[in-house]
This record gives sequence, C-alpha cells and structure tokens, in this order.
Amino acid sequence: MSKHEIKEWIYTIAVALVLVVIIRTFILDTRIVPTTSMVPTIKAGDRLFVEKITYRFKGLERGEVIVFKPPAQSGLKDDLIKRLIALPGDTVEVKSGKLYVNDIAQEEPYLAEPIQYSMEKLEVPDNKIFVLGDNRNRSYDSHEWGFADIGSVKGKALLTYWPLDRVRTW
Repeated sequence: MSKHEIKEWIYTIAVALVLVVIIRTFILDTRIVPTTSMVPTIKAGDRLFVEKITYRFKGLERGEVIVFKPPAQSGLKDDLIKRLIALPGDTVEVKSGKLYVNDIAQEEPYLAEPIQYSMEKLEVPDNKIFVLGDNRNRSYDSHEWGFADIGSVKGKALLTYWPLDRVRTW
C-alpha cells in the first residue's frame, strides 16, 4: 500500500468517525430498553432509534414516547423511556382505574392492563412534564416520583429496529 492510499484511508476513517459523533450527538441515537415499564408497547431488550431534532422545533406532544434524564428525586441515573402524558399547565388525575388529563378521560389502548392505583389531581408546573410507562402498575414513573424537567428530554422514539419481528415506527 502506498503512502497516498494510507492517507486516503486515514482521511476516510476520520470523516466517518466525525460523522458518527455528530449524528449520535445531535440527530439520532440508539437505545436498548432495559425494563418492562413500557410493555406491551416496548419490551425489555427492544432496540430503538431515538431522534433528537424535531421536538426542539415542533415541541413535545402528549402521547409521544420520549427519552429523558430522570429527575434527582427518582434516585435513578440512567435515561428513561416513558410516554409523555401531560405538559406544563395540564392537570393529571387517576381515579377508578382511568387516567384524566385536563378532566378528560384518556383512551389508552396501548396499556398492559387497567390502572390499579389512584392519584389526586395535580397541575404540571412550568418547565415540567408528567410521564408514565404503558405498564402502569409496574412502572416507576411520575405517579411515584413526580414531575420531570422538560429540559431533560433527549429525544423521541422513532423506530424499534430489533428484534426484527417487532420493527415499528412511532
């Protein structure tokens, strides 16, 4: 191999590494889901692409599956994946096995089973969000540790890419 060919290979590898860092930092990341808190929507071991751009321009919407840094009061360190239930200014309540957002009962066909707990009506403070796992009765989420910071959101679930029989877009 000539010196010219070696320089070309080094240049190509360096460009590829820079692109990977830029893409993973600002555009698209991957996650392996470690728990069953989002069953049946997402199972433990599922691998996801998380996109990091559109929510910054369009904002967040109720019902989206998001990845975020857990609040200190949760005692958790690793990023979480949950469904966004309520935004700043919304009210949230769980009564008679049903979730209410802004006093409207929510249709949630993605739940693992009916909710088996109650929660008094809360108003989501400014710059906070309320998140729940789809496996409501077995998810450590906002109904136990409270609100997360809206600024802690790292992205939205875009695509489950593994295992192949569970490939789906969000």
